[in-house]
Amino acid sequence: MTRKEERELAFTLIFEKIFNDELSIEEIVENAVEARLIEENTFAFSLAKLTYENCEEIDKLINENSVGWRVERLPKVSLAIMRLALCEILYVPSVPTGVSINEAVELAKKFATQEDASFINGILGKCVRENEEK
Repeated sequence: MTRKEERELAFTLIFEKIFNDELSIEEIVENAVEARLIEENTFAFSLAKLTYENCEEIDKLINENSVGWRVERLPKVSLAIMRLALCEILYVPSVPTGVSINEAVELAKKFATQEDASFINGILGKCVRENEEK
């Protein structure tokens, strides 16, 4: 599986977690593997888990940088994509920031709309600039 495919798998897990808050990422993964919907993948699973372990901080950053949009009001696809990208940017130093942003935009183009892709690109860019200033 390529890194792009692993990221897409992590995105789907993060997206599903939004709708199944009572389940842990491990339970979501276990159910999907049992149903043979996905193959086991350490990178994707650990990235999804890391995202939810730091979800509060990630969501705070999204709220601070998305003027007029609260996390609760964002389209769920866009929210899952931004959570994934910000997790990589903040907690996975081996992935360059530009790669995380570009991959987020590509995910948005595939699973959302061009407007969502532009919105995500803008919010992520703003988050990165603010984080660098700190």
